[in-house]
Amino acid sequence: MTKPIVRKLRCAIYTRKSSEEGLEQEFNSLHAQREACEAYIASQRSEGWVLVHDQYDDGGISGGTLDRPGLQQLMADIEDGLVDVVVVYKIDRLSRSLADFAKLVEVFDRNDVTFVSVTQSFNTTTSMGRLTLNILLSFAQFEREVTAERIRDKVAASRKKGMWMGGVPPYGYRVESRKLIIDEERAAHVRWAFERFIKIGSGTELARETAAKGILTPKGNPMDKKFIYRMLNNRAYIGEAVHKGESYPGEHDAIIDRETWDRVHAILQESPRKRAARTRAKTPAMLKGLLYGPDGAAFSPTHTRKRDRLYRYYVSQTVLKHGAGSCRVGRVSAGEIETAVIDQLRTVFRQPEIVAGTWKAARANADDITEADARAALQQLDPLWDELFPAEQARIVALLIERVDIGTDGLNVRLRVDGLRGLAREMFAGGIEAAA
Repeated sequence: MTKPIVRKLRCAIYTRKSSEEGLEQEFNSLHAQREACEAYIASQRSEGWVLVHDQYDDGGISGGTLDRPGLQQLMADIEDGLVDVVVVYKIDRLSRSLADFAKLVEVFDRNDVTFVSVTQSFNTTTSMGRLTLNILLSFAQFEREVTAERIRDKVAASRKKGMWMGGVPPYGYRVESRKLIIDEERAAHVRWAFERFIKIGSGTELARETAAKGILTPKGNPMDKKFIYRMLNNRAYIGEAVHKGESYPGEHDAIIDRETWDRVHAILQESPRKRAARTRAKTPAMLKGLLYGPDGAAFSPTHTRKRDRLYRYYVSQTVLKHGAGSCRVGRVSAGEIETAVIDQLRTVFRQPEIVAGTWKAARANADDITEADARAALQQLDPLWDELFPAEQARIVALLIERVDIGTDGLNVRLRVDGLRGLAREMFAGGIEAAA
């Protein structure tokens, strides 16, 4: 009798381990899974089963995702018709999600590929095999969800006890033996930032001062306004642990005392507009050192109070030395003269010939800057101006203006050409921030 010809079935073994623990060992879990699968394939040699040489392994990757290099390579080889049977040690090595496994089975069916688990005997080509598969997958997914719930409960219980449960430590702390330890050098920066915020009340100004002091984030970047406000709101600095909005006494030491924390948060509870107004009162006069009278004498800022109201002025040095009447323009309202100067600046930003001049000056050192870029950059300041903190407005004025001459017939504003170029570069780089 003629012996029947047995069709060869190319068998691919897939192995997976969720954690990286133990993978460095000479014989690890992936090797154990492969050895069991190879033995099963060898037992089916009479049925034509042969092992393909390619290995499909994923170490340290969860079964809750299909985005695994080894699995993706296996699926690609199946689509290319290189595999007839997929062999795993246990069904949850391939997937722990019923929905994900349904997608895999769809690919198997489309390419006439059989799936086999060596510890859970079934065949996906039969209805009974599919029923068994669905039951096993349901229990695998249930086990995964229960495990996740246990982990979440453990984390919640640990946080309520004030324990550090991992993640990026707050600036000013480092982690040793799974506990937060104060980093004295950075903790000094945190204390300075809290004290400084109490004095200036502005996150934007504080971010600028930290940059001037060279204080950087753990990643080596300047501390921007968002980083500053996250720091000021982090209750870890008063020795607390937070879980889902609730605070608990922490195991770590505090960097900030409660009185300082309360003073900072009393300021944060105020509206940004009120804080900006307070910052404005602390900001030096905008035209200090820039304003000159018809006789060439400088004007100095001064103020008076009447009925708890502050009135600001600029007074000529000639008047201060020789008395009233010694200068044709002896004193001007600070608010009026500053508004007039700012209006002229904002007009400059809208004038194409000024923008073109700025572009030509900038182009000498930046070939990638076009005139349209320069115009767009400077014109951004017009709608943005009112949102800037007073200190930022004063800085821009000092950057752009060389001198302001005031006479009986009006005023003349002399601009700094290099200042216009520098401002354009700042706008290109996104260096001008709205106050908040």
